[in-house]
Amino acid sequence: MTDQPAGDDTRRATSAAAFARYVEPEVPVLYRVALSMVGQPVDAEDLVQDTLLRAYRAIDRFDGAHPRAWLLTILRNTHRNRARTRVPSLLRTGEQDSELLDRSGASCSAEDVVVDAQFEAVVAGALAGLPAMHRVVVQLVDIDGLTYAEAALALGVPRGTVMSRLHRARARIRTRLVTAGLVPHRSRR
Repeated sequence: MTDQPAGDDTRRATSAAAFARYVEPEVPVLYRVALSMVGQPVDAEDLVQDTLLRAYRAIDRFDGAHPRAWLLTILRNTHRNRARTRVPSLLRTGEQDSELLDRSGASCSAEDVVVDAQFEAVVAGALAGLPAMHRVVVQLVDIDGLTYAEAALALGVPRGTVMSRLHRARARIRTRLVTAGLVPHRSRR
């Protein structure tokens, strides 16, 4: 027999239902944001797991409004807390270029494959050359598909800051593409 009152079982069932309703649908977004923050899939999984544990513990205090914003705030705070206590992980040493050959099907000409490879190399180089504050905004908005508001919440900065950083980052990437001759130069009239 258990000595726990029936109210505890009801509270646990309510918490589990709220967690399933508000938190579980947001896990893919949390993972994408975490991956852009830490850079390593294993570290991103750990960060999301810590975030989910904190969210589960606090689900009784959550009012149900804006679950993504609530979870991104928990994720950001969890990341900050972990960064204070952990040694940063090493960055990846490089990317696999063999994917390019796998994607080049029969419908692509050899010239298309070469131009695509050059384009991707210039974009990757331009992205790597951006300051971290610009690079993470590009990752969140252009790659992960977050809105300006969601990215601002994830980074803990105003929405306008996200927009200006994104504008500067895109301009730098475009300049590199123009210099490489891969996109036409825009004329200002």
